[in-house]
Amino acid sequence: MSSMPIADRALAGLARQLGEPSGFAGRIVGRLLNRGNRSIVAAAVAAAACRPAAEVADIGFGGGVGLGILLDSDAAVVHGVEMSETMLTGAKRRFADSIARGRLRLHSGRMESLPLDDSALDAIISTNTIYFVPDLLAALREFARVLRPGGRLVLGVGDPSQMSKMPFTRHGFRLRPVDELLPVIREAGFGKTEDRRIGDGDGAFHLLVCDLPG
Repeated sequence: MSSMPIADRALAGLARQLGEPSGFAGRIVGRLLNRGNRSIVAAAVAAAACRPAAEVADIGFGGGVGLGILLDSDAAVVHGVEMSETMLTGAKRRFADSIARGRLRLHSGRMESLPLDDSALDAIISTNTIYFVPDLLAALREFARVLRPGGRLVLGVGDPSQMSKMPFTRHGFRLRPVDELLPVIREAGFGKTEDRRIGDGDGAFHLLVCDLPG
């Protein structure tokens, strides 16, 4: 029997579900993520500035709120990449019509090895995902690989000082200060990066808008 206190076991279980939702509990977590993240995902989609005929992706789409917002945008084709089979199954059911019409394409995969062709996309959004990626440079290089020259990545990241106050983040979350993220983003091949804050105060959420040189 585990010597970990019950409260810590519960927090560790929640952290695992947030990283890769699975089963019945994962479906509940997905719905909660959709509710809690809708405003920041909508801001990320707006920052991506999807043009008509663009191909865009939500990488690590979780409960799928971003897929819905992207499908309501001007983008011609939306891709969703997710490693959770539970979340993929839910998205296939929820967006069956968009999939049938060829507007939405879903892929099983991880950020460090995206199942997409080189220069396939005009824009990517990815929110609240990098906490679960050990090799951030590998993931960012993959983002750069699948973007066309002049493409845009919008990376949504909670402020680490704010997130460290949440007890479940002690269990497997990698909370990287934005000042540490920016050099890695540049090393991956991105040029200008703008840090847009969503909300008020020092703990406001970060939207890192990263442009790939044309």
